[in-house]
Amino acid sequence: MKESIRNPKLVFEERKAIVLFLWLFNLMFYSFDIAYNYIRPMLKNQSPKLDTNEMGLGLWLYILVIAMLPVAIYFIKKGNPYIVKYVYIIGYLCIDIVNTIMSYWGTTGVYTTGNVVEVLFILFSPIFVNKKYLWLVSLGMIGKELLLGLILQSLYVIIPVVLFIIFSVIAYILFIRFNSYINSLTTMYEELRQKEKLAVIGRMAAAIGHEIRNPLSSLRGFTQLQQERYPNTNDFYPIMIQEIDRINSIVNDLMYIGKPRVIQFEKASIEEIIAYTLSITQQQAERQNVTVDTIMAGPLPPLECDEKQLKQVFINLIKNAIEAMPEGGRIEIRVKVIEKIKMSVSIQDEGAGIEAENIRNLGEPFYTTKTDGTGLGLMVTNQIIKDHLGEFNIHSDFGNGTKVEVILPINHK
Repeated sequence: MKESIRNPKLVFEERKAIVLFLWLFNLMFYSFDIAYNYIRPMLKNQSPKLDTNEMGLGLWLYILVIAMLPVAIYFIKKGNPYIVKYVYIIGYLCIDIVNTIMSYWGTTGVYTTGNVVEVLFILFSPIFVNKKYLWLVSLGMIGKELLLGLILQSLYVIIPVVLFIIFSVIAYILFIRFNSYINSLTTMYEELRQKEKLAVIGRMAAAIGHEIRNPLSSLRGFTQLQQERYPNTNDFYPIMIQEIDRINSIVNDLMYIGKPRVIQFEKASIEEIIAYTLSITQQQAERQNVTVDTIMAGPLPPLECDEKQLKQVFINLIKNAIEAMPEGGRIEIRVKVIEKIKMSVSIQDEGAGIEAENIRNLGEPFYTTKTDGTGLGLMVTNQIIKDHLGEFNIHSDFGNGTKVEVILPINHK
């Protein structure tokens, strides 16, 4: 959990964990100290340790520990519970080191200090889901024992050091599980949110697309009829038809979002699919002085796919590559078989490239880096590839072009 994020829900959860920790800490600290220093000696007919010379900080030990509680309450009320756990671990380590040195320095007593809350610190640390704090607690406890062993010249610290290492390993395993669980929940939440967003967009897109398509068909038919009647009177008819077709392609994307088509898997030739898409985009490429080179790696097996949908995919991708080079350039299309079970189609352009922070947003609804784009083309492309159980990868070197790669399974059995 990143403590820099002050999300109210995260602060609330941290506060609950801190309150539970404070209750357990104080209950265990005082219970253990009373049982070990007072009840146990009394059962053995010995004097309580407070009445002996091995008193260390004595009552000041409890005063200093209690003093940390108002500090914790202050930070909790200020809305910053994250710092409380650090106050307690650092405060406890300092108090315990001073108390132990005062108890055993210059004496012949056997080093037997420690409190059960040290185990609580380690085993409770995964609850906070903070790796930095987990390492601080584990290394702090182990380092404290090694430091005391060095100062007091005692080998008895080996036992607590070994135990703390074991508890730290257990805590780290718990931390990994908690972190994995939280990441899974976060991923599921994001996926659900994305699906809800797409569902809303889909319903809206279907309604808009349906309303636009009917008058659009009439408009195109009327424009084409006028062009046939008066072929030499107006040079704007081809442009009008081209723009109507452009609007129609946007409507098609909207309709796909609103109601994705059922995929009909049939054997198709990837060579014919690529050839068809190149014939569709040829005029646009020629207008922008773009050359397209196609490299087919050996004989290619037939591909199980929905041919019409894959044509839409490659038309979108090749158009994007052409539009990325308004001053002209070269597009390289490579098709090859991977491990005899997958087919890779990559499209490399020489355009300006895409900045790294923008790549991860490509494919989001209505997100585009173009001034006149809709953000629907890549979204539909990505969805069709997912429906084909394929992969869609974008690699871009800003200023040196972009390469998109589509990887599809050859068979779907």
